[in-house]
Amino acid sequence: MHNGFVRVDSEKMSKSLGNFFTVREVLKNYQPEVVRFFILRAHYRSPLNYSDQHLNDAKLALDRLYISLKDIEGAENSEIDWTNEHADAFMAAMNDDFNTPEAIAVLFELASIVNKTQSVTSASLLKSLGGILGLLQQIPQAYLQNSPAETAAAVISPEEIEQLIQQRLEARKAGRYTEADAIRQNLLNSGIILEDGPQGTTWRRN
Repeated sequence: MHNGFVRVDSEKMSKSLGNFFTVREVLKNYQPEVVRFFILRAHYRSPLNYSDQHLNDAKLALDRLYISLKDIEGAENSEIDWTNEHADAFMAAMNDDFNTPEAIAVLFELASIVNKTQSVTSASLLKSLGGILGLLQQIPQAYLQNSPAETAAAVISPEEIEQLIQQRLEARKAGRYTEADAIRQNLLNSGIILEDGPQGTTWRRN
């Protein structure tokens, strides 16, 4: 549990300054795991500087970890081999006064390896070590497609996205590439990123 001071845009958080907020209010705009990740990026005894920019940065960083796992089939939580150099580095960080920022750095090192090698073993270790911090336990595609319920009305629905993906596929098959490109661009303008791969087209929210 974080026990350092919480600051908002580098100012002390207080009702008198009008910058007071509750966790419930934060969760209207960010997934709980993003908030957890944001907190874990700071040492539990260090001041925590809250801002929308810092939370957005945390979301993008967590997205990168999930993206590294997205296309790896068979990556599951497994018994951790603590003789592995990354597992050992993770344990050393946690034993160093619960140094979660350093432990998270190890996760990014593993994610880099997964991106380069597509190793199921490395992906499983990444997921297992992340699980110790309460991270990376969602299905990657589900996490990347999720958005807070309060903002869902303002964005395109998953059903509409799938329909547009199908329309784009049909346009490409018929050689209507301008139409297909327009659908992709319109989705991108709505914050939806399409990714074409051997198994078809997947999507995630930007």
